[in-house]
Amino acid sequence: MSIASKPIDPAALKSAILDKLVYSVGKDLDRATRHDWFFATTLAVRDRIVDHWMQTHREQAGDGHKHVYYLSLEFLIGRLLADALNNMQLMEPVGIALSELGVDPDEVLKVEPDAALGNGGLGRLAACFMDSMATLGVAGMGYGIRYEHGLFKQGFDSGWQVERPEDWLAFGNPWEFERPEAVYPIRFFGTVKESEIEGRKIYLWEGGERVLAVAWDTPIVGWQGQTINTLRLWSGQSGNLIDLDAFNRGDYVKAVEEQVNAQSISRVLYPNDSTEAGQLLRLKQEYFFTSASLQDILRRHLARFETFDNLGQQVAIQLNDTHPAIAVPELMRLLIDDYEIAWDKAFAITSSVINYTNHTLMPEALERWPVSLMERLLPRHMQIIYELNAQVLNELRSKPETRDPDLAEVSIIGEGRDRMVRMGNLAFLGSRRVNGVSALHGDLMKETVFKQLHAFYPQKITAITNGVTPRRWLLSCNPGLAALITSAIGDRWITDLEALDELTPLAKDASFKEHFARIKRSNKEVLAALIAKRNGIGVDPDALFDVQIKRIHEYKRQLLNILEAIALYLAIKQRPDADWQPRVKIFGGKAAPSYVRAKLVIKLINDVARVVNGDPDIDGKLRIAFLPNYNVSLAERIIPAGELSEQISTAGLEASGTGNMKFALNGALTIGTLDGANVEIKDHVGDDNIFIFGLTAEQVLERRSHGHNPQSTIETTPILREALDAIGQGRFSVDNPSLFRPLLEDLRTTDWFLVTDDFKSYFDTQRRVDKVYADQSIWTEKAIINTAKMGFFSSDRSIREYADVIWQAPLAH
Repeated sequence: MSIASKPIDPAALKSAILDKLVYSVGKDLDRATRHDWFFATTLAVRDRIVDHWMQTHREQAGDGHKHVYYLSLEFLIGRLLADALNNMQLMEPVGIALSELGVDPDEVLKVEPDAALGNGGLGRLAACFMDSMATLGVAGMGYGIRYEHGLFKQGFDSGWQVERPEDWLAFGNPWEFERPEAVYPIRFFGTVKESEIEGRKIYLWEGGERVLAVAWDTPIVGWQGQTINTLRLWSGQSGNLIDLDAFNRGDYVKAVEEQVNAQSISRVLYPNDSTEAGQLLRLKQEYFFTSASLQDILRRHLARFETFDNLGQQVAIQLNDTHPAIAVPELMRLLIDDYEIAWDKAFAITSSVINYTNHTLMPEALERWPVSLMERLLPRHMQIIYELNAQVLNELRSKPETRDPDLAEVSIIGEGRDRMVRMGNLAFLGSRRVNGVSALHGDLMKETVFKQLHAFYPQKITAITNGVTPRRWLLSCNPGLAALITSAIGDRWITDLEALDELTPLAKDASFKEHFARIKRSNKEVLAALIAKRNGIGVDPDALFDVQIKRIHEYKRQLLNILEAIALYLAIKQRPDADWQPRVKIFGGKAAPSYVRAKLVIKLINDVARVVNGDPDIDGKLRIAFLPNYNVSLAERIIPAGELSEQISTAGLEASGTGNMKFALNGALTIGTLDGANVEIKDHVGDDNIFIFGLTAEQVLERRSHGHNPQSTIETTPILREALDAIGQGRFSVDNPSLFRPLLEDLRTTDWFLVTDDFKSYFDTQRRVDKVYADQSIWTEKAIINTAKMGFFSSDRSIREYADVIWQAPLAH
């Protein structure tokens, strides 16, 4: 029986919440804070989950369930209480119970901090997949790191990004369960001793540094609670108590040094890797959670079957990007060194269970680690990597079609001036399947980053387009629209998003259009109030809400967006009496602490916003707002209000994107290049319901290979030249006119991301957007079509394809 099929009694929930408030939180009703009510409510709801969680464990322990393990350095799960209440269909009865206790349910939901376990699309994809795996009944488990502080809390100081500690665990986390019985030793550094027993080589990895990985489990509730899977996160701890002798000598730093080193591994997501110490810590993190996860997977499998002979039939491991690529030599090491399995069999097992999802087409973004660092930190793994590499290269050289004796593009070791371990190649060679995350991405992988590997292993690369969970990204974040859809076509769409296609005829229905537009207007009013509160500026809900929210990176081209805003601003200044379509440009996203150029783009956006928003001549025709500390909860406020979705990456560089799907699902129109999943969105919504501009991926490759002249492009594009001149003359940085010179010099010389080449097409397409938006009836019709055609982009469909094509795992629902 699912959780949702049980009778729901608000009176019983009210009693349960009060009991938790008194006996678990230790407060009485009169003294309870919002935080106390959040904890009490969560604990009461959690109790309803646990029984079914245990039942899921019992059911999945059977021989008929193939277990899928999803390894990801990020899980951007956001707030869990509202998500659980929606999936369990408890939102209304819990709301009634809290209201009868004199508590505002909305305020309770807002208390929960976002779990700071990720940065962007990579982590949010992992969270959507966990939701869909549970909803579909995949026997799945996620593995990651329990970051104490996550990435960072973003603030702005004079327009500059400021990184502050993210303290999401400061008041505890009522969702998690510590598992002291699930603790695994993780070794770093040390030496490897080789010996021989009965003709078999034995490798002993000894000495060095040893830490413990301790498991913390969080239940992941599928729709109606039919399956409740587990997210297991690892926390670093020292295996020893403090050095009491050092403490008594007064050397307090030395006394706790080992504990600090161990705990630092799970302290912060993505340490600054521009330094050697940062690189070392990041590689430690990747190996730490990968090794702990693999040890746990093998232990769990042996508890079921007592043999590894059937590991490939009973287990599938998915590597989310190259961060856990060390899983290939680590699984080999565990099988060979700990379980005494021969090399060939160990590799056969490894390559039958591991699968790798690639998320980038940029060679420089595929992780590479210095050989010297790997040899020092993980000496046994380098031995395995060398042997594996030699074996692969020798096998390929023996093939008659091999013409390159060096096989430089295939080798796991990059033999440049600084020898590097190529983690992408390692993951590719050690995996059963290598997945691209959109149709275009799958094709481009074969032609670019993995061209030579694909030539030798043509059966490995697959392409399964990403998706988003409709439970969070429509049902939960946009309840008004969700209710309208359900009233029109029923609620089947919640687990079968293809049902949204039934909305297509309603795009021309006057009553439905009116209701749809009214809901969008209401969502815009909510976002306008948030902008006023956080940014101190007023925006008109009747203006076009034009949104770009994503990680700040040069290839995502926030720079192109703000240059268009500058050009529009200058045009309005020159012709203030023209009939301009009012527009609010909304930005959100974080730049990596060491990414100087991306942080300079943030500064430019904020400086332009300060000038534009303070210019009385503009009179509300253009507003710019960069909302700080972008996270899942903020996205849940922005996306339902968005009307124009900026997906403007340089074609061929965005693997897929999921923000484009979330916006379109909530009735926004996309402006974008033919990149990533934009291509498939265009195919589904139709050419008339999307705004495509710029160079194609093929044209980008041709332009780069044959050279291009950005300065010439600038000189022949007056609106672009004027915008760049305004920046260079210090119009937006009066106190430091040369502040943005690095951005300008790059645009005029290299312009690797082809901002100048695409600018005119982008600017003209934005003016076409203005004309379409002026007719609100037509715009609403197009918005409804976007929502109606998003059925394909459900993460449920993605997981069904993964289960069929990659994991070969059954679905329970």
